[in-house]
This record gives sequence, C-alpha cells and structure tokens, in this order.
Amino acid sequence: MEPTLVIAATSLLGLGLVAAALLRAWEGWLALKRRELDAIAAGHGAGEETRGAGRIALADLRERIRKLEAIANGMDL
Repeated sequence: MEPTLVIAATSLLGLGLVAAALLRAWEGWLALKRRELDAIAAGHGAGEETRGAGRIALADLRERIRKLEAIANGMDL
C-alpha cells in the first residue's frame, strides 16, 4: 500500500472524528440554551417587577437559538 494513500486515509478519518466531536458539542450547547429558555419561560425567580424583563430576555434567547440553528443547518442569515 502506498504511504501517501495511508496518510490521506488517516487524515480523513481524523478529520471526520474531530467534526463528529464538534457537532456533538454544538448540539449539547444548543440543548443547554433550550433548557435556559425553558427555565425563563417557567418563570423561575421572576417576580411581578421582573416579568417584563424576563419576557425580553426570553425573546432574545429564542432569536439567538433560531440564528444558531440556522447556522448549524448551513443557512445564510
């Protein structure tokens, strides 16, 4: 077997493993942000005076997640 072919195959395999690990980390980060959204939506720690601010923060986080999911899907914004 030719050494160049072995190096190319090994490099491709390594690149695939790194890409898979990064994708898994990205999905985990998105899941964390979704949990934050759920916590804000449930109103944990929000009183009457902070309800409006919580809604603004919730809308901001939802917009961020939409943008991140669009980036993850390869769409241009």
